[in-house]
Amino acid sequence: MVLLTVLSAVLVLAFFVVLAYALAKIGSVLLSIGGTPTSYLAKLRLGLRAIEKETSHLKPQVLAVNAGLGKIGEGLASVDRHLVGAIDAVSRQKV
Repeated sequence: MVLLTVLSAVLVLAFFVVLAYALAKIGSVLLSIGGTPTSYLAKLRLGLRAIEKETSHLKPQVLAVNAGLGKIGEGLASVDRHLVGAIDAVSRQKV
């Protein structure tokens, strides 16, 4: 009985040692990814900010294009209605 208790205690201790080692390794990897101003995460953030700045002027242009395309869509719907009416009128004519 004492042997099982000691063995269990040793296994629990070994588990916590391995867990602490793994957490330390994970922490060092995470620190290298995003912990410093020269890290990959910082570089990614800087790049994304540059893209945001460079493309900020596109929003008003896209809105204007979208409004124009909406008007074109309305015009095409009107043309479609006229064509449907013309087809109906032609199909009703007697030969």
